[in-house]
Amino acid sequence: MKDKKKMNVVVIGASGFVGSALIPSLASHVHSVRCVSRDPDRIARVLPGNALRVQADLLEPDSLNRALAGAGTVYYLAHSLGEKDGFAALEEKAAQNFADAAARSQIQRIIYLGALAQVAEGHSSDHIASRHRVGEILRSSGIPVTEFRASVVIGAGSMAYEVVRALVERLPVMVTPRWVRMPIQPIAQADLVAYLIEALSEGDEESHVYEIGGSSVVDYAQFMSTYGGARGLHRMMIPVPVITPRLSSLWLKLVTPAHFRMGRRVVDSAEHVSVVVDSAALSAFSVRPMGLKESIERALQEESHDLDRLDMRWSSDRKPFVKARIGSRFIEQRSLDVHSDATSAFAAIRRIGGPNGWYWGNSLWKIRGVMDRWVGGPGMRTGSPIHRPLVKGDLIDFWTVQGCDETSRLTLRADMKLPGEASLDLRIEPLESGVRIVQTASFNARGIMGVLYWAILHPLHTRVFKGMLRGLAAEASRRTEKPPELPARLLPH
Repeated sequence: MKDKKKMNVVVIGASGFVGSALIPSLASHVHSVRCVSRDPDRIARVLPGNALRVQADLLEPDSLNRALAGAGTVYYLAHSLGEKDGFAALEEKAAQNFADAAARSQIQRIIYLGALAQVAEGHSSDHIASRHRVGEILRSSGIPVTEFRASVVIGAGSMAYEVVRALVERLPVMVTPRWVRMPIQPIAQADLVAYLIEALSEGDEESHVYEIGGSSVVDYAQFMSTYGGARGLHRMMIPVPVITPRLSSLWLKLVTPAHFRMGRRVVDSAEHVSVVVDSAALSAFSVRPMGLKESIERALQEESHDLDRLDMRWSSDRKPFVKARIGSRFIEQRSLDVHSDATSAFAAIRRIGGPNGWYWGNSLWKIRGVMDRWVGGPGMRTGSPIHRPLVKGDLIDFWTVQGCDETSRLTLRADMKLPGEASLDLRIEPLESGVRIVQTASFNARGIMGVLYWAILHPLHTRVFKGMLRGLAAEASRRTEKPPELPARLLPH
């Protein structure tokens, strides 16, 4: 068995859904991780200490030599489905470039994530055919390849998961074509990562193909129903036999325009049964995958507690204002550079709420608290003491402290009665001169009522959060400029 702690590992596709989920766990098992991406800056803030970001492009062969130099194992997690209609040709060219570079290097094993489908000869979708073709090309390098063929992956950012989520969140009634009743065997993101980590221990000189899935065999209709149940959404599905995959993709374009390109690939792939036939993975690895309901509940919980990996996927720069929608979640991030030291800036953040107020529009916050109490929420909880310094679980008006470190970050979860879940994250980032205060407001809308709530109140929220950020910046500057208070015994008489 290999000594993982001495291994130098490369992850191709580090900024993608699987790569970003894998790297934190992988880094704790190996000596170093080289994280390869076309845009490595977008992952810089969330990388562990022994992870190095590297810029490379699979369509530029010369850039791969430096990325692979000295590596023992390489994870090949690149995917081109969301880019262009000619994705299959792009994937084949990228895989061939990588295989050629790998053959020139000292790589000992390639770990590749493909797609699980039972395919009749000559009837493969472009997506499935491309995934299988990439595996063949990687094996042609002469390097042993461990290929996992996974069914639908349950986790924020997964192609099929996001399409199902968009449909269930937006449509109280759905007309479901035949492909919605195709059997699938979804696997939790956590279980997929566990398989990928264990594959590091494979030490033979052979290539292997493993089929992996969760413990539940369902169809897309059951997937949608289970997701709806986890979100408290009841959806009516009316099965019809006549909608072709092409018509299905046009239907997706009407209701989920942001997910149309991915959705069309999902529809194409859903023409195949995606269940485990060869159970060799259960013998070769210790992973015992969870079922669909647990997978969805875990994905929702992890997403609500992990703003870092979420905003890694959409904010690769540091603009003063960035907004995005990821699945059912609306995210707005504002930042302001302040002439202050980190201690003073974070002291201003830790004073937030209660008698100290919210730095802007305190009367609006109080009105919101009264409205919340009218509908059965906690309101401002003015009688509850606020402990300082803050720790996880403390109550601040109608928020609960979800996380608070000692120097740079406070995360709050809203306890108000809402058609969704809201959170507010405030953190300090040091600059060469001063600090940056970063404010991230997130609202995970529950169904169409949640979307309407966000749309109606968005103009007011914009004013409130902009004003709060400016107020925090002013308080941070004031605290920096104010001379430190002397103990009484040192004051002049």
